[in-house]
Amino acid sequence: MQISELAQQASVSVHALRHYERLGLIHPDRRVNGYRDYPARMRREVVFIAMSRQLGFSLPQIALRLDEYRAGTLGIDDMVQALQARVDAIDQQIAALQSQKSTVQAHQAWLRGQLLKKQRSKTPGRQTPSGAATASTKPWPRVRAPSARKP
Repeated sequence: MQISELAQQASVSVHALRHYERLGLIHPDRRVNGYRDYPARMRREVVFIAMSRQLGFSLPQIALRLDEYRAGTLGIDDMVQALQARVDAIDQQIAALQSQKSTVQAHQAWLRGQLLKKQRSKTPGRQTPSGAATASTKPWPRVRAPSARKP
Protein backbone atom coordinates (compact mmCIF):
# COMPACT_ATOMS: atom_id res chain seq x y z
CA MET A 1 0.00 0.00 0.00
CA GLN A 2 1.11 3.56 -0.58
CA ILE A 3 2.07 6.01 2.16
CA SER A 4 -1.20 7.95 1.94
CA GLU A 5 -3.23 4.76 2.38
CA LEU A 6 -1.24 3.71 5.43
CA ALA A 7 -1.47 7.18 6.91
CA GLN A 8 -5.24 7.14 6.54
CA GLN A 9 -5.66 3.61 7.91
CA ALA A 10 -3.37 4.23 10.91
CA SER A 11 -4.71 7.76 11.57
CA VAL A 12 -1.29 9.39 11.35
CA SER A 13 0.13 11.94 8.97
CA VAL A 14 2.29 11.18 5.96
CA HIS A 15 4.89 13.42 7.60
CA ALA A 16 4.88 11.20 10.71
CA LEU A 17 5.41 8.08 8.60
CA ARG A 18 8.38 9.65 6.85
CA HIS A 19 9.77 10.71 10.23
CA TYR A 20 9.40 7.16 11.60
CA GLU A 21 11.22 5.88 8.52
CA ARG A 22 14.07 8.39 8.95
CA LEU A 23 14.49 7.21 12.54
CA GLY A 24 14.53 3.58 11.46
CA LEU A 25 11.31 2.63 13.23
CA ILE A 26 9.65 1.40 10.04
CA HIS A 27 11.20 -0.01 6.89
CA PRO A 28 8.98 0.18 3.82
CA ASP A 29 9.91 -1.60 0.65
CA ARG A 30 10.55 0.40 -2.50
CA ARG A 31 8.76 -0.13 -5.77
CA VAL A 32 10.52 -0.01 -9.11
CA ASN A 33 9.38 3.59 -9.54
CA GLY A 34 10.90 4.54 -6.14
CA TYR A 35 7.60 4.88 -4.27
CA ARG A 36 7.37 3.47 -0.78
CA ASP A 37 5.41 0.24 -0.49
CA TYR A 38 4.04 -0.60 2.93
CA PRO A 39 2.95 -4.17 3.68
CA ALA A 40 -0.42 -4.55 5.44
CA ARG A 41 1.28 -5.80 8.63
CA MET A 42 2.98 -2.41 9.02
CA ARG A 43 -0.37 -0.83 9.94
CA ARG A 44 -0.23 -2.57 13.35
CA GLU A 45 3.31 -1.32 13.93
CA VAL A 46 2.39 2.25 13.05
CA VAL A 47 -0.67 2.09 15.32
CA PHE A 48 1.58 0.76 18.12
CA ILE A 49 3.98 3.68 17.58
CA ALA A 50 1.15 6.25 17.43
CA MET A 51 -0.57 4.91 20.55
CA SER A 52 2.73 4.85 22.43
CA ARG A 53 3.39 8.47 21.42
CA GLN A 54 -0.10 9.40 22.57
CA LEU A 55 0.73 7.91 25.98
CA GLY A 56 3.83 10.10 26.16
CA PHE A 57 6.56 7.61 25.34
CA SER A 58 9.50 9.04 23.42
CA LEU A 59 10.44 7.61 20.05
CA PRO A 60 13.71 6.14 21.43
CA GLN A 61 11.69 4.41 24.16
CA ILE A 62 9.29 3.06 21.55
CA ALA A 63 12.19 1.83 19.40
CA LEU A 64 13.39 -0.33 22.30
CA ARG A 65 10.02 -2.11 22.50
CA LEU A 66 9.18 -2.21 18.80
CA ASP A 67 11.33 -5.24 17.95
CA GLU A 68 9.70 -7.21 20.78
CA TYR A 69 6.29 -6.07 19.56
CA ARG A 70 7.08 -7.19 15.99
CA ALA A 71 8.33 -10.57 17.21
CA GLY A 72 5.28 -11.06 19.42
CA THR A 73 7.45 -11.35 22.52
CA LEU A 74 6.33 -8.13 24.20
CA GLY A 75 4.40 -9.52 27.11
CA ILE A 76 1.55 -7.98 29.01
CA ASP A 77 3.73 -7.78 32.13
CA ASP A 78 6.30 -5.77 30.17
CA MET A 79 3.62 -3.39 28.93
CA VAL A 80 2.13 -3.00 32.42
CA GLN A 81 5.58 -2.18 33.85
CA ALA A 82 6.26 0.34 31.10
CA LEU A 83 2.88 1.99 31.67
CA GLN A 84 3.49 2.14 35.43
CA ALA A 85 6.85 3.80 34.81
CA ARG A 86 5.04 6.32 32.59
CA VAL A 87 2.46 6.97 35.33
CA ASP A 88 5.30 7.56 37.81
CA ALA A 89 6.96 10.01 35.41
CA ILE A 90 3.65 11.86 34.94
CA ASP A 91 3.23 12.07 38.73
CA GLN A 92 6.70 13.62 39.00
CA GLN A 93 5.84 16.13 36.27
CA ILE A 94 2.60 17.03 38.06
CA ALA A 95 4.46 17.57 41.35
CA ALA A 96 7.04 19.77 39.64
CA LEU A 97 4.32 21.80 37.92
CA GLN A 98 2.38 22.20 41.18
CA SER A 99 5.53 23.48 42.87
CA GLN A 100 6.13 25.87 39.99
CA LYS A 101 2.50 27.03 40.18
CA SER A 102 2.88 27.79 43.90
CA THR A 103 6.01 29.83 43.18
CA VAL A 104 4.26 31.77 40.42
CA GLN A 105 1.30 32.46 42.72
CA ALA A 106 3.64 33.67 45.49
CA HIS A 107 5.31 36.09 43.09
CA GLN A 108 1.94 37.22 41.80
CA ALA A 109 0.70 37.88 45.34
CA TRP A 110 3.88 39.78 46.19
CA LEU A 111 3.54 41.96 43.09
CA ARG A 112 -0.11 42.67 43.86
CA GLY A 113 0.93 43.71 47.35
CA GLN A 114 3.55 46.03 45.91
CA LEU A 115 0.95 47.54 43.60
CA LEU A 116 -1.45 48.13 46.49
CA LYS A 117 1.28 49.77 48.55
CA LYS A 118 2.21 51.99 45.64
CA GLN A 119 -1.43 53.01 45.13
CA ARG A 120 -1.88 53.74 48.84
CA SER A 121 1.28 55.83 49.01
CA LYS A 122 0.00 58.01 46.16
CA THR A 123 -3.22 58.74 48.05
CA PRO A 124 -2.98 62.26 49.59
CA GLY A 125 -2.83 62.38 53.37
CA ARG A 126 -1.70 58.78 53.82
CA GLN A 127 1.35 58.81 56.04
CA THR A 128 2.70 56.64 58.80
CA PRO A 129 2.36 57.81 62.41
CA SER A 130 5.97 59.07 62.36
CA GLY A 131 5.09 61.35 59.47
CA ALA A 132 7.12 59.52 56.82
CA ALA A 133 5.48 58.06 53.73
CA THR A 134 4.97 54.26 53.79
CA ALA A 135 7.74 52.30 52.13
CA SER A 136 7.94 48.69 51.08
CA THR A 137 9.87 46.66 53.62
CA LYS A 138 8.92 43.22 52.43
CA PRO A 139 11.67 41.66 50.27
CA TRP A 140 11.12 39.95 46.94
CA PRO A 141 9.88 36.35 47.38
CA ARG A 142 12.54 33.65 47.52
CA VAL A 143 13.60 32.27 44.16
CA ARG A 144 14.83 29.00 45.57
CA ALA A 145 13.48 27.04 48.45
CA PRO A 146 15.85 26.91 51.42
CA SER A 147 18.12 23.88 51.03
CA ALA A 148 18.00 21.20 53.67
CA ARG A 149 21.12 21.49 55.78
CA LYS A 150 23.06 18.34 56.52
CA PRO A 151 24.02 17.71 60.15
